[in-house]
Amino acid sequence: MAARPILWIVIPCYNEEAVLPITAPMFLQKIRDLRDAGKISDRSRVLFVNDGSRDKTWDIIRDLAKQDEHYIGICQSRNRGHQNAVLAGLMEAMDKCDITISIDCDGQDDINAMDKMVDEYLGGCEVVYGVRSKRETDTWFKRTTAEGFYKVMNALGAEVVFNHADYRLISARVLRHFADFEEVNIFLRGMIPLVGFKSTSVYYERAERIAGESHYPLRKMLALAFNGITSLSVKPINMISGLGVFFSLVGLGFAIWAIIEVILGNTVAGWASILCVICLLGGIQLLSLGVIGQYIGKTYMETKRRPRYIISERTWEDNARHWIEEE
Repeated sequence: MAARPILWIVIPCYNEEAVLPITAPMFLQKIRDLRDAGKISDRSRVLFVNDGSRDKTWDIIRDLAKQDEHYIGICQSRNRGHQNAVLAGLMEAMDKCDITISIDCDGQDDINAMDKMVDEYLGGCEVVYGVRSKRETDTWFKRTTAEGFYKVMNALGAEVVFNHADYRLISARVLRHFADFEEVNIFLRGMIPLVGFKSTSVYYERAERIAGESHYPLRKMLALAFNGITSLSVKPINMISGLGVFFSLVGLGFAIWAIIEVILGNTVAGWASILCVICLLGGIQLLSLGVIGQYIGKTYMETKRRPRYIISERTWEDNARHWIEEE
């Protein structure tokens, strides 16, 4: 009989002191349920990644680690963002387990979907995406913008799974290949599909946040979308090139028309039309320069090769010091 796989549940945390005491026991119970069902090893763990929280999140994680060996945690040296926090957890887990499941701390994603994810892995899938079956808990505005986000992303060349965020199972084998992706600008939901391997999706309903406040307002969602597009696709640059060709042809047509009008002696003062054309072209040029500037900025950051995360503390190091002090 094959050995049961070791599962690490990777949970990014940023200012989650209100919700962590509620959801942490839920994640631990899921580990126990999967273990008792014979699907995973008892060496499985719940890994919390503290992303430079300003509240008591890290203190709570350290206390949890002292209460039960299945709880472990790492702390980043400063806040680096959700995607970097997830990456830090995945890279930490890569050589210590067989599979990982990344999930947010807020309790919105249905943890019972993990059962089906593990079943799909045992059935031969290396990547299992958690996909929302519907968005009834969202407002009309959020539902419309979120679904539009996925459609625009795919239209602009970023390969993403529709209605999938960062709730997914990834095997250690896939993670070892994913570690070769060394870019600094990270958009995991678009990068993971690029690795390949057999994958499938598990559908679930998302609930309301159990406690605390969302850390992803519209401003951050738009920034994430733009980061994903510019990190994974050059289609916006191609669109700018096409726009430039179009307006060059339009400009050439106006030039020919102007010359004909001069020859025919039909020219009149037209400051309004000139002003409109100048404003239109000026706006398009500034927008184009802004998009190109984003790509240049990303290239600049990539050439620096700065670390994508820095782990300052690990709970097992704290526990080791505690045991030494007791001795």
